[in-house]
Amino acid sequence: MRKTYLDNVRWITVVLVVIYHVIYIFNGVVVHGIIGPFSEHQPQDTYQYIVYPWFMFLLFVVSGMSARFELGKRTEKEFIRVRTRKLLVPSTIGLLVFGWVLGYYNMLISGAFDTMGNVPKPVLFLIMSVSGCGVLWYIQMLWIFSMTLLLIRKIEKDRFYNICGKANLLIVMLLVIPVYGAAQILNTPMIVVYRFGIYGLGFLIGYFVLSHDVVMDRLGNNWLILGVLAVVSCVAFVILYIGQPYADHVVLDTIMCNVYTWFGTIGILAFMKKWGNFENAFTKWMCKKSWGLYVFHYLMIAVSGWYLHTLCPDLAPVIVYLLVAIAAFAGSYLLYEIISCIPFIRWCVLGIKK
Repeated sequence: MRKTYLDNVRWITVVLVVIYHVIYIFNGVVVHGIIGPFSEHQPQDTYQYIVYPWFMFLLFVVSGMSARFELGKRTEKEFIRVRTRKLLVPSTIGLLVFGWVLGYYNMLISGAFDTMGNVPKPVLFLIMSVSGCGVLWYIQMLWIFSMTLLLIRKIEKDRFYNICGKANLLIVMLLVIPVYGAAQILNTPMIVVYRFGIYGLGFLIGYFVLSHDVVMDRLGNNWLILGVLAVVSCVAFVILYIGQPYADHVVLDTIMCNVYTWFGTIGILAFMKKWGNFENAFTKWMCKKSWGLYVFHYLMIAVSGWYLHTLCPDLAPVIVYLLVAIAAFAGSYLLYEIISCIPFIRWCVLGIKK
């Protein structure tokens, strides 16, 4: 059976990611790869501090849970084939076929073309393709974790998995300690988003611990306690680090950031386990389209944000945010429908066979 509450967690988190990027591209905290802030003080930037510590970690946890459920109904060979098509192909071949478009606008926004006048065109195309990776770093890492998981399964043969099913509420809460430890290791030196330590641990926690119905039932029964802890840690984190570079290791590696990461994650999962296990026509549609929204939203944000910035520089910020948000959602859904109808291209860009 599908876990309806996990489907809802997934698409809601993707929506939060889209809103984050709408604010991010005009933010005044992170300075690289953005169009720039509207003013020196922007209260809306607070939203970034509220969601950034946990929303991608939450997606990796949910992905780990989903991997366990998927391996319950597929052979390992089928798992490899499906995950390679859905994750690896769009984040590699897809960059050459379509990702270069986002790369072009990323380089336009950052002013990179100003220093690349003598670069040969084929080399420039490859640079644009790599620059167009954007949000696809998540599925690149997810493919690596999925393949690594198959090796772990051959060794542990569900022995460790069965032990993890006995985890009570206290044990789950104490997992904040290894989460903090994992945040300190296996981080790429230049590109901060590739945090193999903490995201890998989140994926494995999802697979080994939170994929057990009995463990999630315990969390759901204590949703109020975990929700309060999530809110308290959120407030503490925002107060402590507002104005500081939340996306750099100077903040990401701190105890408070990782406490919020973990309690924010299990607080949301507990709440959704208790109250989010429902579906209707809207949630089904959002769940079905969330993949396209995730893949295409940043392209639409970059394109609309750039042209609004250059052609309509005097527009009120609230109008700009509104127009960019509309472009992000409507444009992504439209592009998803178009690409999904084109043979071969849909395989390259979305990992869809038909």
